[in-house]
Amino acid sequence: MNLDQVCSLSLKQGKKQKRTRLVLCCAISNRALSSACESFLKQSNSRSNRKRPSEDTCNLHLKPLELYCEKDEEPVCVDCVTLHSTHKLLPLKDGAPQCKKELSFKVQIFEKKVESYKKVTCKLSNAMEYIKYQAGQAEKQIKEEFERLHNALITEEALRLKALATEEEHKIASIQKLMDNTNNDIDTLNKLTDTLKKEMGNEDLPLLRNFQKLKREAQWTREEPRLPNDSLLNMGKHVGALSFKIWKNMQAHIKYYPVVLNPNTTSPWLSLNADLSNVKESTERLTLPDNPERFDPCVFVLGAEGYTSGKHRWDVIVGDNPKWIVGVCKWSVPRKKKFTVSTNRGVWSIGLSKGVYTVSTPERTELQVQQRPERIRIKLNIDKGEVSFWDGGTAKHLVTLTHKFDEAIYPIFGPGLHSTPMILAPGKIAVHTS
Repeated sequence: MNLDQVCSLSLKQGKKQKRTRLVLCCAISNRALSSACESFLKQSNSRSNRKRPSEDTCNLHLKPLELYCEKDEEPVCVDCVTLHSTHKLLPLKDGAPQCKKELSFKVQIFEKKVESYKKVTCKLSNAMEYIKYQAGQAEKQIKEEFERLHNALITEEALRLKALATEEEHKIASIQKLMDNTNNDIDTLNKLTDTLKKEMGNEDLPLLRNFQKLKREAQWTREEPRLPNDSLLNMGKHVGALSFKIWKNMQAHIKYYPVVLNPNTTSPWLSLNADLSNVKESTERLTLPDNPERFDPCVFVLGAEGYTSGKHRWDVIVGDNPKWIVGVCKWSVPRKKKFTVSTNRGVWSIGLSKGVYTVSTPERTELQVQQRPERIRIKLNIDKGEVSFWDGGTAKHLVTLTHKFDEAIYPIFGPGLHSTPMILAPGKIAVHTS
């Protein structure tokens, strides 16, 4: 029970005692307490009837706010000084500039952020346009490739239909010839039959005189006609396992690449061909989105697929380029800054520069090569933790690097700034049946 309730209860009890005029020896009214309660209630009522303090006065002491507490960062009155005895207090005219200065820093930060966000918005807009461009290019290539394959299928279809028509014509011609010969034989047999019947109708003596002649003429030595072997169409040749045969013949129109390039990682100074199988220097810096995967300023490009297990092999035709790097790397290699190509940086490669072949060990080990290779073969065995390099032309082993690969490993290519392209060699397609 609070003080207001105590005072109110005391007053009620005092008034009740006056009305009943009862005097009890065990309950004596406390007039001093009653007076104090009445006085408190009057003061409380008068305070509640007063106007609330304005915004420029202290809520606690109802005095003007004339000072600024630097620690609590709020205005105070002179009576609040005791509550902020250990704080630094400033006049309002000194506190306001200090706050404005701090807020101006915030304004500058936000204005810079706005500018930065506008640049990001511009980059995002450019990325959207580039995605549309990529989609258009991809759609064009897909349609062209399907058109090429459609034409190949149409040609294959025409050849197969022609072979079918030729065999049909040949088989029908053979049977037709047999039918014509048979019909001729029927006519001959009918004539012989008629002759014999006519002679048989003669007198006995003339019949007997001509009997030997009739008997000789009535000889028939030809074989009875029948449908010859292999007279029907070879259906197994024309429609047996047709889809497989078509697919097998289509291999002549298809190239298989064990590795293709990822254009989203390509340096702006490199250009790729349409099917992502070779890369060379661009005559000018290309306008490309500055996406996180892209190498810039380093002049590299990665393969489109990463490997986490198994054995993989691909050949790179470096030709007579005077400078190049080929090998594998972690996906986490730096993209937006220059770095030293080494195993410490997550790159396992060999390269040529200034006539010297090197291996990407931390010490940049020189690689002794007797004959200049124009084709480099890379063999990656993730499970054994090995990547080996070979002369693809002579199948001679060059060097093997070992490491326990703990993340996806990607092919990496550094063709150097030369107009001669670095080419990914197509792999062989083998059809195994059982």
